[in-house]
Amino acid sequence: MQAFFLSYQWELFIGAEIISIVALLLFGITRYFFNKRKASNLFILLFIIVTAFEAAIAWIIYNYTGEISSFTVIITIFVLYAVTFGLNDFKKLDRWMRVKIGNYRGADLLTVKEHQTIAKEQNPRHKKRKDLMATTMHVVVFLIAQVIFWMLGTESITQWGHYLSTISDWIKASQYEYSPYPSELLYRLSVIWAIIVIIDIVYCASYLFKKS
Repeated sequence: MQAFFLSYQWELFIGAEIISIVALLLFGITRYFFNKRKASNLFILLFIIVTAFEAAIAWIIYNYTGEISSFTVIITIFVLYAVTFGLNDFKKLDRWMRVKIGNYRGADLLTVKEHQTIAKEQNPRHKKRKDLMATTMHVVVFLIAQVIFWMLGTESITQWGHYLSTISDWIKASQYEYSPYPSELLYRLSVIWAIIVIIDIVYCASYLFKKS
């Protein structure tokens, strides 16, 4: 069974993602177009089961190989997104479906509070504060991930001082063996992620400055 998951890991992951997307769309259609609330909850349950299935695949493959592969990293990112930022994005998708289906049916499917939320999200000050919070959260998640990676790649926290003082050297060397990371995958991933974080910070700062 473990060998099966290892051989078809990407096919299972892509299939699970397709099922997740279809489940969310069917949730909106069933709930707001056909007004079947109880039936729509089954699709949310399906989405949760599929997300748990993805996490289980990553865990099984990690136990089988004993290595942190690109697949397990990607699955971890997807699952973490689903249980964190994904919840807020799902709310936005839910409101969007209600607006579209409501317009089609000629009915207002949004509550007064949701209309207020939409108006609030269009407020420049709210957008500025939200962008700042999102960037801050991104930086915090990045730093937490780096702490975990460094803990996996070093024998003791006392070694961190050395790696921090020689950070420019092992980055220039571009070899994970000279870095505090346990594998080349995590090293490369962290470098790319660091660039994205820097771009995010610069964009947020320029946006805030421009709006100010």
